[in-house]
Amino acid sequence: MSESRLERRFAALKAEGRGGLVTFTTAGDPDYDTAYKILQRLPEAGADVIELGMPFSDPMADGPSIQAAGLRALDAGMTLRKTLEMVRSFRAEDDVTPIVLMGYYNPIYSYGVDAFVKDALDAGVDGLIIVDLPPEEDDELCEPAVAAGLHFIRLATPTTDDARLPKVLTNTSGFIYYVSIMGITGTKAASGDAVRAAVTRLKGHTDLPVAVGFGIRTPEQAAEVAAVADAAVVGTAIVEQVKAGLGPDGLAGAGLVDGVIDYVASLAQGVRAARQG
Repeated sequence: MSESRLERRFAALKAEGRGGLVTFTTAGDPDYDTAYKILQRLPEAGADVIELGMPFSDPMADGPSIQAAGLRALDAGMTLRKTLEMVRSFRAEDDVTPIVLMGYYNPIYSYGVDAFVKDALDAGVDGLIIVDLPPEEDDELCEPAVAAGLHFIRLATPTTDDARLPKVLTNTSGFIYYVSIMGITGTKAASGDAVRAAVTRLKGHTDLPVAVGFGIRTPEQAAEVAAVADAAVVGTAIVEQVKAGLGPDGLAGAGLVDGVIDYVASLAQGVRAARQG
C-alpha cells in the first residue's frame, strides 16, 4: 500500500523538526460557499492537516461553540453528501493536504456504511474520527474503512489507562488524537507539563504521531503543545472566529473569511516557532 497523505505529512513534519497544526472547521458553517472559501485557504494559512466536521444535530462530545456551528450548517442546508462534495472540490485544487472527517456515526449509518466509505475515498478523504464508536464496535465502520484504505483515528483521554490503550490503538492509524482535558470541547486547557507527560506515555505504546487538542486558543499555547507533541489541534477557537464574522442577520460578513484565515496564520506562526525537544 502506498504512503498516504497523512503519513507523508507527518514524515515531513518530523524531517523539519517541528510539530504540525491541525485545524478543525465545520463543513457548511455558516453556509456552503463561505465554509468552502475557508477550507480552500487553510493550507496557505499554515494548516498542516485539516479536520472537517460533519454537521450533526446531537453532537454530545462538543461544547456550545461547535454545537452552534453544526446547527448553523444544518440550518443552511448542509448534508453529509454535500460535505463529501466539498472535499471533492478541494481535491481538484489541492492533492497534498490531508483531510480527516470528524463527527458521529449516525449520519454515516443513515448514508450507508459501504456507500459512505466508497464515496469518501472517491472524494479524497484521508481518514475518519468518529467520536461515538468505541473499539468494541469496530465491525460497524472502522474495519470496513481501514480495509478500503481510510485511516481510522482514535481518541485517547486522561482516563485512558495503560490497560485500555492497547484496545484503543487496535486498528488505529494516521495519528492518535489525545484529548488533553476531561469534558466537552472548548472549555479549558491542559498544562504543558501534563501534555508532555501524556505524550511520553502514549509514545510508549505506539509509533503513531500524537496530536493534542481541546482548549488551545493562542499561538503561544499552540507552540507549547507543538514543542512536545507531533501536532496541536485547534477547533473551538477557529469556529468562534467564524461566529465573530457573522453579521447581525446571522449571515457571513464581508471580512469573515479573512478573519478566520488571519487567525489560523497566527496559530501556524506559533507552531512553526516551536521546535521539538
